[in-house]
Amino acid sequence: MTTIAVTTWSLEQTAPTDLLPAAAPEGDVRIVRSEVPSPEFSRFLYASVGGDIRWVDRLSWTYARWQEYLDRPGVETWVAYDRGTPAGYVELDPQDEGVVEIAYFGLVPAFRGRRIGGHLLSYGAARAWDLADRWPGLAPTKRVWLHTCSKDGEHAMANYQRRGFRLFDTKVEEEREAPAPGPWPGAFPV
Repeated sequence: MTTIAVTTWSLEQTAPTDLLPAAAPEGDVRIVRSEVPSPEFSRFLYASVGGDIRWVDRLSWTYARWQEYLDRPGVETWVAYDRGTPAGYVELDPQDEGVVEIAYFGLVPAFRGRRIGGHLLSYGAARAWDLADRWPGLAPTKRVWLHTCSKDGEHAMANYQRRGFRLFDTKVEEEREAPAPGPWPGAFPV
């Protein structure tokens, strides 16, 4: 079994004024909340965005597990569409005491490098800050956080920092090396 060292960085914003929005990209790019919890659609987004960067933790989730997660109050999925095609997503996961995690964020590989990512991250962070406005009973957001790692895209950390996220923790752990699964088995050559 081969292992690799993976560095995980945790970043945060502690006030809505920390957010430094990116300009909207040119063209017909829209961001829409996926209001109907759909395990099929969420798994599609997860596998399509993370398939080349080794997102594997949710691939074994059952339909019921996806549904249970998506049905939690305040969990939201915001999808960027480029001319009607899903280009990426941001997933918000409310936690205790006004904390919201940007649990997942990224673009489908074909849409990277088009200035969509900064715009989507800006929009997602803004929606994290106003999450309680859409979910009565949730505490107002006091902190938005996320993590990225050395397996993520080469521009991920810089994008987070340009949006006003500040580093608060770094960890290095050995992980079993696994091939990138792709959006479906065998999508990437070995």
